[in-house]
Amino acid sequence: MRALRYLLLAGLVSAAVTAQAAPVTYKLDPGHTMVLFSWNHFGFSNPTANLGLGEGTLVFDEKDASKSSVNVTLPLADLDTHVSALDEHLKKPDFFDADKYPTVTFKSTKVQAAGGNKYKVTGDLTVHGVTKPVTLDATLNKSGDHPMTKTPTVGFDATATLKRSDFGMGAYVPNVSDEIKVRITTEASVPKADGAK
Repeated sequence: MRALRYLLLAGLVSAAVTAQAAPVTYKLDPGHTMVLFSWNHFGFSNPTANLGLGEGTLVFDEKDASKSSVNVTLPLADLDTHVSALDEHLKKPDFFDADKYPTVTFKSTKVQAAGGNKYKVTGDLTVHGVTKPVTLDATLNKSGDHPMTKTPTVGFDATATLKRSDFGMGAYVPNVSDEIKVRITTEASVPKADGAK
Protein backbone atom coordinates (compact mmCIF):
# COMPACT_ATOMS: atom_id res chain seq x y z
CA MET A 1 0.00 0.00 0.00
CA ARG A 2 2.87 2.35 0.87
CA ALA A 3 4.47 1.62 -2.50
CA LEU A 4 1.18 2.44 -4.26
CA ARG A 5 0.92 5.75 -2.41
CA TYR A 6 4.54 6.51 -3.36
CA LEU A 7 3.83 5.80 -7.03
CA LEU A 8 0.72 7.97 -7.00
CA LEU A 9 2.60 10.83 -5.31
CA ALA A 10 5.45 10.54 -7.81
CA GLY A 11 2.95 10.61 -10.66
CA LEU A 12 1.25 13.74 -9.28
CA VAL A 13 4.59 15.54 -8.83
CA SER A 14 5.60 14.58 -12.37
CA ALA A 15 2.28 15.82 -13.75
CA ALA A 16 2.63 19.11 -11.86
CA VAL A 17 6.12 19.69 -13.24
CA THR A 18 4.93 18.85 -16.76
CA ALA A 19 1.99 21.25 -16.42
CA GLN A 20 4.26 24.19 -15.64
CA ALA A 21 4.95 26.41 -18.62
CA ALA A 22 8.33 26.00 -20.24
CA PRO A 23 10.06 27.83 -23.08
CA VAL A 24 8.66 26.76 -26.45
CA THR A 25 10.67 27.09 -29.67
CA TYR A 26 8.83 28.44 -32.70
CA LYS A 27 9.92 28.99 -36.28
CA LEU A 28 8.91 32.33 -37.79
CA ASP A 29 6.70 32.06 -40.87
CA PRO A 30 8.09 34.11 -43.80
CA GLY A 31 4.69 34.04 -45.46
CA HIS A 32 3.13 35.87 -42.52
CA THR A 33 5.99 38.12 -41.50
CA MET A 34 6.54 41.71 -42.60
CA VAL A 35 9.42 43.86 -41.39
CA LEU A 36 8.42 47.34 -42.52
CA PHE A 37 10.47 50.50 -42.18
CA SER A 38 9.45 54.02 -43.20
CA TRP A 39 11.13 57.41 -43.52
CA ASN A 40 10.21 60.97 -44.42
CA HIS A 41 11.12 62.18 -47.91
CA PHE A 42 11.73 65.97 -48.04
CA GLY A 43 8.66 66.48 -45.86
CA PHE A 44 6.39 65.41 -48.72
CA SER A 45 5.84 61.70 -48.19
CA ASN A 46 6.59 58.76 -45.93
CA PRO A 47 7.65 55.82 -48.12
CA THR A 48 7.71 52.30 -46.69
CA ALA A 49 9.86 49.27 -47.50
CA ASN A 50 9.46 45.64 -46.51
CA LEU A 51 12.52 43.59 -45.63
CA GLY A 52 10.55 40.38 -45.26
CA LEU A 53 12.17 37.44 -43.49
CA GLY A 54 14.89 35.01 -44.43
CA GLU A 55 14.67 32.83 -41.35
CA GLY A 56 13.94 33.30 -37.70
CA THR A 57 13.58 31.42 -34.43
CA LEU A 58 11.51 32.54 -31.47
CA VAL A 59 11.74 30.98 -28.03
CA PHE A 60 8.77 32.10 -25.94
CA ASP A 61 7.89 31.44 -22.31
CA GLU A 62 4.53 32.95 -21.38
CA LYS A 63 5.22 32.51 -17.65
CA ASP A 64 8.78 33.83 -17.59
CA ALA A 65 9.60 36.34 -20.33
CA SER A 66 13.28 36.34 -19.33
CA LYS A 67 13.58 32.83 -20.80
CA SER A 68 12.37 34.07 -24.20
CA SER A 69 14.54 35.05 -27.15
CA VAL A 70 14.44 35.84 -30.86
CA ASN A 71 17.00 35.52 -33.64
CA VAL A 72 16.24 36.62 -37.21
CA THR A 73 18.00 37.12 -40.53
CA LEU A 74 16.61 39.50 -43.15
CA PRO A 75 18.11 39.22 -46.65
CA LEU A 76 18.39 42.54 -48.46
CA ALA A 77 17.80 40.68 -51.73
CA ASP A 78 14.12 40.61 -50.71
CA LEU A 79 13.85 44.34 -49.94
CA ASP A 80 10.65 45.63 -51.55
CA THR A 81 9.36 49.21 -51.81
CA HIS A 82 7.07 48.42 -54.80
CA VAL A 83 9.28 50.80 -56.81
CA SER A 84 12.04 48.84 -58.54
CA ALA A 85 14.33 51.85 -59.04
CA LEU A 86 14.09 52.68 -55.34
CA ASP A 87 14.78 49.06 -54.41
CA GLU A 88 18.01 49.21 -56.40
CA HIS A 89 19.00 52.61 -54.97
CA LEU A 90 18.53 51.45 -51.38
CA LYS A 91 20.86 48.51 -52.05
CA LYS A 92 23.66 50.79 -53.31
CA PRO A 93 26.70 51.84 -51.21
CA ASP A 94 25.18 55.16 -50.04
CA PHE A 95 22.49 53.17 -48.19
CA PHE A 96 22.58 49.44 -47.36
CA ASP A 97 25.51 48.50 -49.64
CA ALA A 98 23.85 45.11 -50.09
CA ASP A 99 26.66 43.59 -52.14
CA LYS A 100 29.02 44.03 -49.18
CA TYR A 101 26.45 43.56 -46.39
CA PRO A 102 23.74 41.25 -47.79
CA THR A 103 21.73 40.71 -44.59
CA VAL A 104 20.24 42.52 -41.63
CA THR A 105 20.20 40.53 -38.39
CA PHE A 106 18.62 40.89 -34.96
CA LYS A 107 19.53 38.77 -31.96
CA SER A 108 17.85 39.45 -28.64
CA THR A 109 19.87 39.90 -25.46
CA LYS A 110 16.97 40.44 -23.04
CA VAL A 111 13.19 40.02 -23.01
CA GLN A 112 11.11 41.68 -20.29
CA ALA A 113 7.40 41.51 -19.55
CA ALA A 114 5.83 44.98 -19.67
CA GLY A 115 2.37 44.17 -18.35
CA GLY A 116 -0.56 42.44 -19.98
CA ASN A 117 0.45 41.16 -23.40
CA LYS A 118 3.30 43.68 -23.79
CA TYR A 119 7.04 42.97 -23.86
CA LYS A 120 10.32 44.85 -24.21
CA VAL A 121 12.71 42.96 -26.47
CA THR A 122 16.26 44.31 -26.41
CA GLY A 123 18.84 42.98 -28.80
CA ASP A 124 21.71 43.58 -31.17
CA LEU A 125 20.67 44.89 -34.58
CA THR A 126 23.32 44.59 -37.29
CA VAL A 127 22.86 46.74 -40.41
CA HIS A 128 25.53 47.84 -42.91
CA GLY A 129 28.19 46.04 -40.87
CA VAL A 130 27.37 48.03 -37.71
CA THR A 131 25.86 46.47 -34.59
CA LYS A 132 23.85 48.59 -32.14
CA PRO A 133 21.44 47.79 -29.29
CA VAL A 134 17.78 48.31 -30.16
CA THR A 135 14.64 47.80 -28.06
CA LEU A 136 11.42 46.60 -29.67
CA ASP A 137 8.05 47.27 -28.08
CA ALA A 138 6.29 43.96 -28.72
CA THR A 139 2.67 42.89 -28.34
CA LEU A 140 1.50 39.29 -28.17
CA ASN A 141 -1.51 39.19 -30.49
CA LYS A 142 -2.52 35.58 -29.93
CA SER A 143 -1.19 32.26 -28.68
CA GLY A 144 -2.80 28.88 -29.38
CA ASP A 145 -3.21 26.11 -31.90
CA HIS A 146 -3.41 27.37 -35.48
CA PRO A 147 -6.82 26.38 -36.92
CA MET A 148 -5.31 25.30 -40.25
CA THR A 149 -2.01 23.65 -39.31
CA LYS A 150 -3.11 22.39 -35.87
CA THR A 151 0.27 23.39 -34.47
CA PRO A 152 1.02 25.67 -31.49
CA THR A 153 1.37 29.19 -32.89
CA VAL A 154 2.03 32.70 -31.60
CA GLY A 155 1.62 36.05 -33.30
CA PHE A 156 3.37 39.30 -32.40
CA ASP A 157 3.52 42.90 -33.55
CA ALA A 158 6.51 45.07 -32.64
CA THR A 159 7.65 48.64 -33.19
CA ALA A 160 10.87 50.62 -32.81
CA THR A 161 12.35 53.94 -33.85
CA LEU A 162 16.01 54.27 -34.73
CA LYS A 163 18.47 56.55 -36.53
CA ARG A 164 19.98 55.24 -39.75
CA SER A 165 23.06 57.42 -39.25
CA ASP A 166 23.90 55.25 -36.21
CA PHE A 167 24.51 52.47 -38.72
CA GLY A 168 26.65 54.51 -41.10
CA MET A 169 23.75 55.27 -43.45
CA GLY A 170 23.42 59.04 -43.15
CA ALA A 171 23.08 59.94 -46.85
CA TYR A 172 20.82 62.93 -47.59
CA VAL A 173 20.03 63.73 -43.93
CA PRO A 174 18.06 65.85 -43.05
CA ASN A 175 16.15 66.07 -46.36
CA VAL A 176 15.58 62.35 -46.13
CA SER A 177 14.91 61.75 -42.45
CA ASP A 178 17.49 60.22 -40.18
CA GLU A 179 14.70 58.76 -38.07
CA ILE A 180 13.40 55.42 -39.27
CA LYS A 181 10.18 53.91 -37.94
CA VAL A 182 10.06 50.13 -37.84
CA ARG A 183 6.90 48.03 -37.64
CA ILE A 184 6.94 44.25 -37.54
CA THR A 185 4.15 41.69 -37.68
CA THR A 186 4.83 37.97 -37.53
CA GLU A 187 3.42 34.53 -36.91
CA ALA A 188 5.54 31.65 -35.61
CA SER A 189 4.68 27.98 -35.18
CA VAL A 190 6.22 24.95 -33.55
CA PRO A 191 7.82 22.96 -36.38
CA LYS A 192 6.17 19.65 -37.08
CA ALA A 193 8.26 16.56 -36.52
CA ASP A 194 9.70 15.00 -39.67
CA GLY A 195 7.07 12.84 -41.31
CA ALA A 196 4.16 14.48 -39.47
CA LYS A 197 1.20 15.47 -41.58
